Amino acid sequence: MFTVADMMTPKPHTLSRNDSLLDAKEMMQTLSIRHIPITDHNHHLLGLISQRDVLAAQDSNLKSVIANHSHSPLDVLLEHCMNRDVFSVDSHAGLKEAALYMQKHQIGCLPVVDNQQLVGIITNSDFVAIAVTLLEMQDEVDPLEQELDRLDDLNDIGDIDIERD
Repeated sequence: MFTVADMMTPKPHTLSRNDSLLDAKEMMQTLSIRHIPITDHNHHLLGLISQRDVLAAQDSNLKSVIANHSHSPLDVLLEHCMNRDVFSVDSHAGLKEAALYMQKHQIGCLPVVDNQQLVGIITNSDFVAIAVTLLEMQDEVDPLEQELDRLDDLNDIGDIDIERD
């Protein structure tokens, strides 16, 4: 059985609660990622900030925090806007179960936590990569199957007499 540890990104990039939304936006753009776990100095998971959160902040839905703490929505500290109600998964969990959980709850990632410390992250992009790999493996097998099916079709119309083992 494949586990989350087999496919997760180990040691993901993180930020602290004292970093800003601007820090998160810049990290996401630089690294082409959409989710950043927020951790403390002991690597305990405190929350998560997503690309969607950054976009929402730019639409100024944090007006009360902004009015009291900063001049720009992106100056807001992550402690004020991170999602604290974060689903996480153990690295030994089954890969299929993690995928089903993400699908059921419509979430884009699962931080991976062992012994209360963040050790990795698995995202919907990781599952797309798995699907692509499986499709490529299928393509490698299919040409032979397609040729055998073609020969069966020819055999059915009486053009040639070939038997499959």
